[in-house]
Amino acid sequence: MKVLTSTDLGKKFKSTKSVPAFPQADGRALANIWSLEPGENGKDLWAGVEPAALFRSEDGGNSWEMIAGISNHKHAPDWHPGAGGLCLHTIVRDGNRIHLGISTGGHYLSEDGGQTFSAANTGVGAGFVPNPYPEFGQCVHKIARHPSAPGRLYMQNHGGWPDRPGIGVLRSDDYGHTWESIAEGLPSDFGFPIVVHPHDPDTIYVVPLEPMTRTCPEGKPAVWRSTNGGHKWKKLTKGLPKKESYFTVLRDGMTVDEFDIPAVYFGTTTGQLWMGHDGGDEWSCLFDSLPPINCVKVAIV
Repeated sequence: MKVLTSTDLGKKFKSTKSVPAFPQADGRALANIWSLEPGENGKDLWAGVEPAALFRSEDGGNSWEMIAGISNHKHAPDWHPGAGGLCLHTIVRDGNRIHLGISTGGHYLSEDGGQTFSAANTGVGAGFVPNPYPEFGQCVHKIARHPSAPGRLYMQNHGGWPDRPGIGVLRSDDYGHTWESIAEGLPSDFGFPIVVHPHDPDTIYVVPLEPMTRTCPEGKPAVWRSTNGGHKWKKLTKGLPKKESYFTVLRDGMTVDEFDIPAVYFGTTTGQLWMGHDGGDEWSCLFDSLPPINCVKVAIV
């Protein structure tokens, strides 16, 4: 496992002096790094890993400290791997407030800079356990927010349960303490990514999928956009295949750039990279034969 850094926009990379590692007596071993999040300055880094734990580096990744407040949380022995493993995949920072997404562990919130974390899953459902709204153990897929509206968060949770409808797409307006469904109007509340418009905290994007196959409903890909915080949704399909397209868009497989009128991008497990011009109104395929795409990031240079 390596962490690579570049200071010339990706022309050259070099390895950091170390990678996140559990203490020798811990008993856990690093399986994967799922999330890297920059901190307060150019040297501060946070890493979410598998098995679910959080690490921080204050020297650009050359040394790492495990954050015990979540990595050794009293709930940790009862977290279980989702289909992708037991991963801490999402880190959303807002000053001393830190939101974490764990699959399957749920949403955890720190309001003291990461010293302590509490499960914050009121309104976040689970379809695979007897209790429909457990304190923790939900299979959160992704959490997103807009910097100008830190109290509002959006979540793509593991939905797709006929007997527990609407638990898959959620919004919080109180810094993640409580959540409510915004899935009404979508063809499925199962999906992986959720993305917020760079200039409008009310505009969000999701990619609904069939829960059993985890592919596009009826083989017809579509991105769905809401411009009012999830109260109503619009299907965006212009330029996308009209039939017989069965792919998955993974939790980090969609993003948006920061132009005044931004473009939306998503990569598929079948190796296509799509660009949605004018906020997703019209789509074109940028690359058609890449390996399976796990993560899409965009930068304007």
